[in-house]
Amino acid sequence: MAKVSLQHVYKIYRGEKGGDVTAVHDVNFEVADREFVVLVGPSGCGKSTTLRMVAGLEQISEGDIYIDELRVNDVAPKDRDIAMVFQNYALYPHMSVYDNLAFGLKLRKFPKAEIKKRVTDAAGILGIEKLLERKPRALSGGQRQRVAVGRAIVRRPKVFLFDEPLSNLDAKMRVQMRAEITKLHQRLQATMIYVTHDQVEAMTMGDRIVVMNNGVVQQIDTPLKLYNEPTNLFVAGFLGSPSMNFVNGTLKIDNGAIEFTELQGGAIKLRLEASEHFREFSGKPVLLGIRPEDIELAQFAATNERSTSSFPAIVDIVEPMGAETNLYLQTGAHTVVCRSQKALEHREAGRRFQFDINLEKAHLFDPATGARIV
Repeated sequence: MAKVSLQHVYKIYRGEKGGDVTAVHDVNFEVADREFVVLVGPSGCGKSTTLRMVAGLEQISEGDIYIDELRVNDVAPKDRDIAMVFQNYALYPHMSVYDNLAFGLKLRKFPKAEIKKRVTDAAGILGIEKLLERKPRALSGGQRQRVAVGRAIVRRPKVFLFDEPLSNLDAKMRVQMRAEITKLHQRLQATMIYVTHDQVEAMTMGDRIVVMNNGVVQQIDTPLKLYNEPTNLFVAGFLGSPSMNFVNGTLKIDNGAIEFTELQGGAIKLRLEASEHFREFSGKPVLLGIRPEDIELAQFAATNERSTSSFPAIVDIVEPMGAETNLYLQTGAHTVVCRSQKALEHREAGRRFQFDINLEKAHLFDPATGARIV
């Protein structure tokens, strides 16, 4: 296996009339040997373009890409020792599963015995031994995706590249294939770069996650670090479902503590530990960020274990989820979502309750720059 390094990489599409479009802007990150890194972001953020530049399917406008210490900017895709799994499977419809798996090896003049061994091994890993004589049209979506992954496995490349491989599958099959690809990484101990727009896939699969937006890397970190310590508003709002609540308000110093007050008409007030970073924003507008699971009905909040701040709100909508309930609350100035561990029914809508915010999990953001106030 090998590490992959991207250094100041740009992708600029030249417009016919001089209107250049920068799809990828100054991307810098390194994928360690045997690491599983996920590129995640909304559609059009540049993640697939970045992956295709690593594969050699897109030309690099500026910067350098290294695979196993070798600069590959001018190396043909077939000579980069990578294998790519595409969104649309890209199987040959007239070939059997066996021939689809073996095709790349035949082109490289591998001996028949070696081809058979590699195909058999890959089929065993993916549980498709009984499908080897079938044509792609006789396979389900999940089975076709396994074949596409198997075609990459038989190559035994230095780096595996996945471009949204599960987006064409139904929800149940996506969960299953997600687990299978994770187990595959653990078994092969391979270097893998995986592109998805699905934050759940990113959070559950990646050793580290690269969050992108508008061609720019927003943050690179482990899943829990990204979730608990987002660097800016975009990362905070993109990761998590339901997404983080953002509440407009102001800060002021009161008896040595910092007090957050929701906009006029709002019910949320928090007293936070004073810090020099917060003092800089005294009297200025800020955004409070709080995740739905860090708001709870006051009578069920673990107040003895954490610092909390209470506020009243009217429950506008109740969404029973089984083990938990999503509550849409009206604070007077905002609608915020609470993910309560208490099972509530639809008939609770319209009632006023008291809610607690876990202050240890509250974030403040600068609305001008979007940066989190540390």
